[in-house]
Amino acid sequence: MSFLSADGFSYRNPFPSSYSSTSSPLHLQRKIGSMSSAGDQQSQIPKKRPFCLRCCKPVRVCLCSRLRCPPIDNKIGITILQHNREKNHPLNSVRVANLGFKNLDVIEVSDINHLARFDIRPLSVFSNGVNDGLGEWRSDSAANGGNREMGLESEESDSDGVRECRVTCNCDHLSISMNKAAKSATGNIGRALESPIGKIISSNGFSVKKTQRKKLTEIYHFQDFKEFEVTIPPGSALLFPSKDSVCLDEVDFEIKHLLVLDGTWAKARRMYYENPWLQFLPHLKLDMKTASLYSEVRHQPKVGCLSTIESIVCTLKGIGGDDTGRLQNLLDVFESMVVDQRRCKHENNIIHH
Repeated sequence: MSFLSADGFSYRNPFPSSYSSTSSPLHLQRKIGSMSSAGDQQSQIPKKRPFCLRCCKPVRVCLCSRLRCPPIDNKIGITILQHNREKNHPLNSVRVANLGFKNLDVIEVSDINHLARFDIRPLSVFSNGVNDGLGEWRSDSAANGGNREMGLESEESDSDGVRECRVTCNCDHLSISMNKAAKSATGNIGRALESPIGKIISSNGFSVKKTQRKKLTEIYHFQDFKEFEVTIPPGSALLFPSKDSVCLDEVDFEIKHLLVLDGTWAKARRMYYENPWLQFLPHLKLDMKTASLYSEVRHQPKVGCLSTIESIVCTLKGIGGDDTGRLQNLLDVFESMVVDQRRCKHENNIIHH
């Protein structure tokens, strides 16, 4: 189809009659205009803030330069079990611990999705007669097909045939299975601790591997994956205020390694009950009467509830062996991070009002 222009020349119509009215030049002009407008708007979107790759904070509030000394070569090793929803919190104090300690590991831990299994193996089965009765235990275990199932708290099975909590003792390791409905495995672990293999695990150190079974669909399609595997050396202790915890001045053994739970208090409690292998460790608590540096920017249930870095520093100061001045510097860095957060919060309130 062609049309006659005002200058007398014939031009072909670029828009066939089969095109709808929405395909008219006017419509295309509007569309191009809207695309241009969208491009302008997109160009006005602020770019993401640059972050420091070391401390994982925005560059303008980087913590790295605030350390007055090199990282501490701490004699007491530290393992932090960090809830997977806590690591990205702007006030998470583990980033200070990562900057300040050489001998430190951070293990990411998630809630039980559907089913979790913990395989616990002692690092050694020969130590100071602790294995007394182990031969009898192995013979009894072999007579039962190599396994002894201990202290079931619930006889009801779920869709996988797994009870809420099941502890199985093999001749050389323990296996614990927990489903999402399990509230606690305290009773079962208490019985396992009295077994020969349980005594060896609690005194000689152990390795633990956590495997999760994740529910993918509503029609019971599952996937198994290894969440973590960690070695707990002899002389380890857990910093957690349970009913069996003791103060630092009541400890009657040499602490060589410290485990700490990182998360809100609700998340920390859930991690504790969903990781029953922690009960193989002696428990420590801090008898603190001072408020946390967190108190103005993050909720603490009561006085004496400290952040992860505060808890670690207070414990190491109480045990002794590391430079007190360098430990204090880590608290100064943490306090400066809290001040940054308080200032940013104040600036945001001004902008919104």
